[in-house]
Amino acid sequence: MGAGAALMHSQVPHSHPWEADAHAAPHAGHGDDHAGVRGAVDHAANGFDPHAIVRDFDWGRTRRAGGRVIREWELVALDREIEVAPGVRFAAWTYNGRIPGPMLRCREGERLRITFVNGSAHPHTIHFHGLHPAEMDGVPGIGAGTIAPGGRTVYEFDALPAGLHLYHCHVRPLAEHIAKGLYGAFLVDPAEPREEADELVMVMNGFDTNFDRANELYAVNTIPFAYMDRPVAVRSGDLVRMHIVNVLEYDLINSFHLHGNLFDWYPTGTSRRASELTDTVALCQGQRGIAEVRFPTPGRFMFHAHQSEFTELGWQGFFEVT
Repeated sequence: MGAGAALMHSQVPHSHPWEADAHAAPHAGHGDDHAGVRGAVDHAANGFDPHAIVRDFDWGRTRRAGGRVIREWELVALDREIEVAPGVRFAAWTYNGRIPGPMLRCREGERLRITFVNGSAHPHTIHFHGLHPAEMDGVPGIGAGTIAPGGRTVYEFDALPAGLHLYHCHVRPLAEHIAKGLYGAFLVDPAEPREEADELVMVMNGFDTNFDRANELYAVNTIPFAYMDRPVAVRSGDLVRMHIVNVLEYDLINSFHLHGNLFDWYPTGTSRRASELTDTVALCQGQRGIAEVRFPTPGRFMFHAHQSEFTELGWQGFFEVT
């Protein structure tokens, strides 16, 4: 981290109520002593399950008009309480009642039409990363601008460029609207398909449960430690393609680290050529990429953030390779 970034990071509040205990009793490693936040939550009551989200791609519905494919979705902003850790409830703002919102998937060159309905008590928008006209940018004061509670609008644009993108609310205070859950991933498949693979969605996030603009919990796909006791199952020798998106607020940097292997890394997924073969990547807010890997041997292999605090507070899991 450069001197300027280090100075900025030092000025961001990162205190947590358990820090006194942490100094008194050093961590044994990778969060094993944080039993208070590890355990089962009520996925049914939450309305989503990270074990389903990890392979959930929403292709919407399609029709043809003027010789081309029109792909459509409806996203509804909803206020709801979710259990982010055992006994820890979070007043969330969501798209379609889940965090992250649906992983929208389409093909390069299709016409996309997203109807946004604001069922929240607060004004919101949807801002999509990628190419689109200014009036479809989902920011206040341009096009439909901010959508008031009870309002709706349609975002319409071509699916370009091929790659891994994201969407999120763009109403101020921006960090709060994102941190409370208004985000999701958005995948544009290239016209020439990629190699067939076991495909996964990994949205890295965190939760400021006491609203002090510092995160108390960290995760991939929302629920801390979800993939520790119930690992992500993959098969030895199969190509595994991970779509990794960082939407973490209140911390400048997040990361993804894989044990016992290295992966090909495609930043933003916009190139067919990997930028490096590595076991760790660092990502700022909104940064994303595609990681491809094959596991040559069976076993249980950990993945986690390489910021130790994030790992100990929920951002870790296992692949179960068979």
